[in-house]
Amino acid sequence: MAVDKSEKRIREMFGEISPRYDFLNHFLSAGTDIYWRWRAVRTVPLQEDVPILDVCSGTGDLAIAYWKRGHCDIPVVGSDFAHDMLRIANGKSARVRQKKSSDAAPISFLEADTQKLPFADEMFQLVSVAFGLRNVTNTEAGLREMIRVCRPGGHVLVLEFTMPTNWLLGRLYRFYFRHILPRIGQLLARNSQSAYNYLPESVTQFPQGNALTSIMADCGLDAVRWKSLTFGVAAIYVGQKPNQPASDQATAQSAAMNVAD
Repeated sequence: MAVDKSEKRIREMFGEISPRYDFLNHFLSAGTDIYWRWRAVRTVPLQEDVPILDVCSGTGDLAIAYWKRGHCDIPVVGSDFAHDMLRIANGKSARVRQKKSSDAAPISFLEADTQKLPFADEMFQLVSVAFGLRNVTNTEAGLREMIRVCRPGGHVLVLEFTMPTNWLLGRLYRFYFRHILPRIGQLLARNSQSAYNYLPESVTQFPQGNALTSIMADCGLDAVRWKSLTFGVAAIYVGQKPNQPASDQATAQSAAMNVAD
């Protein structure tokens, strides 16, 4: 049975669990989620002064990590359609900015659906998403929007949960993921949307590994690659936006062939 990823359910679910969201992320992953973000922000080189966009930004952890990684010199925007999550993200970013000089680059958050981003084409050097792409109702639509607002030559990065492929570890992890984690999550963050039952359901049904890299390539990215993290519990996927649209590349290749003839 397909998991319910309707916009209404996702927005209500994250609104309900937002007060305990950060605590449960760190607690249920034993703090490993911090390391995963640390790895993500070091995956591709960054350019000074060219902004970064983090979609499905939630409480803003990855956006803030990118801002710090850029030594506070690169503008960062975080977007999400869950208002309560963004309220927490704005509070966290304000506290972080207080510790920096007044001329630091801005970090801001706005309410937006990843499938319909309110940005012009080719604005950002990097468009990232952490543990949020599987929550987008239409994965391909979300990816195409991320690619649209990315600059030619820029990168799209996805940090997402995966299921371990090792037989023994996979069995142990699935038991924890399906039976223990949901009970702890529901106990500590009571909600009407069964958020911590949704988590394992959405992860197991979401494309992983080469299946996701194929979707990213079909949506228009080049040189798509992925790297497994922490025994296969998570993975980083990254692709590059072509410097020329596919139609322009085909025209250039055709012209080159005609010249050669």
